[in-house]
Amino acid sequence: MSLQQKNHDEEDVIINNLITKICDLYSKISNLESLKPSKDVDTLFTELVHTCIPPCPKFDIDHLPKRVQNIRSNLIRLCGEAEGLLESHFSTILASYKNPLNNLKVFPYYNNYLKLGHLEYQILSQHLNNKQPKKIAFVGSGPLPLTSIVLASNHLTKTTFHNYDIDVSANSKAIALMVNDDDLSTRMVFKSTDVMDVTSELSQYDVVFLAALVGLDKKDKVKVIEHLGKYMAPGSLLMLRSAHGARVFLYPVIDTDCDLQGFEVLSVFHPTDEIINSVVIARKHYSHNPKVLQMPSVNSSSSSLIAPFNCNCRMMIVHPNNCSHEIEAFNPLNIHGNMFEDKRS
Repeated sequence: MSLQQKNHDEEDVIINNLITKICDLYSKISNLESLKPSKDVDTLFTELVHTCIPPCPKFDIDHLPKRVQNIRSNLIRLCGEAEGLLESHFSTILASYKNPLNNLKVFPYYNNYLKLGHLEYQILSQHLNNKQPKKIAFVGSGPLPLTSIVLASNHLTKTTFHNYDIDVSANSKAIALMVNDDDLSTRMVFKSTDVMDVTSELSQYDVVFLAALVGLDKKDKVKVIEHLGKYMAPGSLLMLRSAHGARVFLYPVIDTDCDLQGFEVLSVFHPTDEIINSVVIARKHYSHNPKVLQMPSVNSSSSSLIAPFNCNCRMMIVHPNNCSHEIEAFNPLNIHGNMFEDKRS
């Protein structure tokens, strides 16, 4: 047996063991009476996340057995439901404090949001020339809009955030967190509407964030992206969250080759630490010259960079002919650790 065949066989064993473990956890999670926060729910989802986080041999989702693909789709929906219930639970707890935003650490994954927010800010800054956008839309903000809060509080301190969520009760909970904050209560706007019903208003935003759980299946996700592409301003930026490796069992995947029609993919970042989501940034094509790299109106005041968090990621450069190679020890964002970046511009 050749060394290459031996390595291939070993990778198959690793993947099979991984999928068996995930399917076993799916069976246990799907049999829970409720996905509301509890000891059993927390234990199973924590084990699921820890199973999916470590790097694993590359595998093609589309080539997995149909049964496993169905389990993946169902598991993503269960994760989305559990995440929503968890955020709603802690949003209610936070609202009981006199100053909710001063007590965000009670949310168990707050530090992950700090790291993800910092990562996304630095990625965004690269393509805004370190200038602050005037307005950002966050689609799918939920009852605990931590990304918007972290970015508005720590990084984009002059930017107005318009948070869209189809769930009126989720927005009511989110608004309750801002009441006693003089700054964020004016810069954080909440809109209870389906983004598919928002048209010309989307052209006012310099950046649009699309939450990972907006469009849980591929068709719905692409439909939302196409809608955003139709109404966003030419040259504006779209930030999306995706998944890589075994994390694809937790969140939907953005296929940058075919899901982002009308956008120029600028880069893709795949963290390899406890930050679960990959980050994709794309630019809405200009009508006449999609390669022009310039932004619509942005605030002229520059924002200072926060001291970097540790973020372990890998980086990949993708060339026009779609051939790619990894570059070792490259760190474009000055974040400690390795960064996986698929750069398209």
